[in-house]
Amino acid sequence: MFGFLGKKKLTDNQVANIFVNTTLEAVENGWPVVADFIQDSPEFVQTPCIDREDYGKFLMIVVAANFSYIPEHFESGHDKEILRLCVQKFATVFDLEAEQFARKVKDYREFLSRINMPSKNMLYAMAKGVFHKYDLNEYQDEYFSNMRTPNPIFLKNLDEVMRNYLWDWKAFQDKYKLKEAAAAE
Repeated sequence: MFGFLGKKKLTDNQVANIFVNTTLEAVENGWPVVADFIQDSPEFVQTPCIDREDYGKFLMIVVAANFSYIPEHFESGHDKEILRLCVQKFATVFDLEAEQFARKVKDYREFLSRINMPSKNMLYAMAKGVFHKYDLNEYQDEYFSNMRTPNPIFLKNLDEVMRNYLWDWKAFQDKYKLKEAAAAE
């Protein structure tokens, strides 16, 4: 009905603020649910020891995966600026230098890529990342544990949980439009 009013225009900085704040809130509030899901998964022969306060690795997995999608949804220039601003904002939150946080994200992106080879599907990489970063292999039955691979049923179920942490950039762009660089200043 109000389509004639157009999309709300945002600056790169506003997009970065929305992404950083929403991601932090989603991970902080969602990690206890994810931890409970992992602990309650019947595919484990032993209940995994998951600290409901230890969401740092989970956050880095979510950030690294979502960063990989930004260039697909924003024009060249805007994508780099949004990523730069996000890194800067995350670094400030964690009292790090921007370069330190950027290096950490790069390490996580490389890790996700490596454990998910040859697939490029970030959703699958996120679930595998959680499996490996939280050392869940030791809680599996002997067959999967010896293969050092996640039980595929657990992985499929975790994929569904992880889907909640991937940004829907298309829906975001349906609602918002970026201001031109000159107009944004």
